[in-house]
Amino acid sequence: MFKDRLRNNKLWDRIVDASEAARLITDGMTVGMSGFTRAGEAKAVPLALAETARRDPLKITLMTGASLGHNLDSTLTEAHVIARRMPFQSDLILRQAINAGEVMFIDQHLSETVEFLRSGQLAPVDVAVVEATAITEGGGIVPTTSVGNSASFAILAPKVIVEINLSQPEILEGLHDIYIPAARPSREAIPIVAPDSRIGVPFIPIPPEKIAAIVVTQSSDSDAAVEAPDAETDAIAGHLAEFLLHKVRRGRLTERLLPLQAGIGTIANAVLQSFTEAPFHDLTMYSEVLQDSTFDLMDAGKLGFASGSSMTLSTQKHRRVLSEIEHYKRRLILRPQEISNHPEVIRRLGIIAINTALEFDLYGNVNSTHVGGTQMMNGIGGSGDFARNAHMSIFVTKSLAKQGAISRVVPMVSHVDHTEHDVDILVTEIGLADLRGLAPRERAEVIIGNCVHPTYREALADYYRRALLRGGHTPHLIEEALGWHDNLRRTGTMLSHPPPFLKPPGSPEAVPPANWASASSS
Repeated sequence: MFKDRLRNNKLWDRIVDASEAARLITDGMTVGMSGFTRAGEAKAVPLALAETARRDPLKITLMTGASLGHNLDSTLTEAHVIARRMPFQSDLILRQAINAGEVMFIDQHLSETVEFLRSGQLAPVDVAVVEATAITEGGGIVPTTSVGNSASFAILAPKVIVEINLSQPEILEGLHDIYIPAARPSREAIPIVAPDSRIGVPFIPIPPEKIAAIVVTQSSDSDAAVEAPDAETDAIAGHLAEFLLHKVRRGRLTERLLPLQAGIGTIANAVLQSFTEAPFHDLTMYSEVLQDSTFDLMDAGKLGFASGSSMTLSTQKHRRVLSEIEHYKRRLILRPQEISNHPEVIRRLGIIAINTALEFDLYGNVNSTHVGGTQMMNGIGGSGDFARNAHMSIFVTKSLAKQGAISRVVPMVSHVDHTEHDVDILVTEIGLADLRGLAPRERAEVIIGNCVHPTYREALADYYRRALLRGGHTPHLIEEALGWHDNLRRTGTMLSHPPPFLKPPGSPEAVPPANWASASSS
């Protein structure tokens, strides 16, 4: 069975255990590891590296596609291996180390990391560690459930460690489409004209002599924690579906919509799952992560094709999809993340992008990354790649958090990841605000009228009314703009001890002005 996976017999003498492979990684190196949102990561060598570091301390710069599974970021952090980390993570222990200043985290658009490497704007990768389902006769690496940045790491690094994972089905071969753009400035257009365009090869092409070690493993991917939809996520999905149906009825879209993208997470996943009941059909997807909802839509006969960079699935869905991958394979492609997230392709295909906000403000600026403006959560991921270039940039969130102690809609966001220029549609369970074609003052009226929870609506309306008296294209009370966040810091809730400017609910000054929900653009 293993010979079927390692088809180049000249590489047989490079099979070693994980500990020996890990010794190829030394202090100060930059290491590129496969893995994109808990899928397709190398599983044995990182653990062996952590064990080595406990005996003989070393630190590395760790680059990946996105987050790693199997608590690898935690393990490496606790072993003090990681000095610098990029471009995305979602691990509690690593997050704490980042916010304590113990690990330097570079939060980066996911389409940009290998561009920076390729052009010498980042220190070069010394070693790549890549999970594979097979190695071809010519030394080509066949990835598993993600591509991420693995292809460029392997191409750019002088040494490559390959983990051949026997638990990943061999039928995954042929699922991938590996295409690497040429160097600037003579680069040609990326010839993707539809989500199902195949433009590359089904393996990572590298000279076999670059493969320094091969480790045989047999560990499944980590399963995604997918929460069931609740009343609020159902309401968000309902508002968005009705909005899109309205565009269909007006002839702005067809019932096929345009290719869909959804960021990782419960809310975005729930929104797409709701489309199984909506009157859309023959849908396509051009996204980063293919989640449970991707396969729910396929099973419901709604989704014809999906292109992504990884498959990140819940326990039950993961087991079923991999066991039936031959059934799904003809309708799937996994690409390098610089292609799945490439601005050129996103703009060409006209993506409808759905991503999640931590908070947004009354002018439409979105914070995706920093709690309270200072504490890193996970990272911007690919949301910026899609938001700036999509046909329609949609951000979704529940209106409240922490049992109402936090409003997700605030006077001014405490950190800006997506400016108002890149945000088209905002949706909470309260309603939807279409911001296209609106000036800042018009945006504020629509957002306050449609998206804010009643608990906070009058307070936000009062802030805006008084800001108008001061004037400006984008009216603000600078001395009070982050007052809600300061209340939260001091008291544990945004409005537990209302500041002096807050009028009692029901007072004339606190009533929202007429025409909050002004007509939205088409």
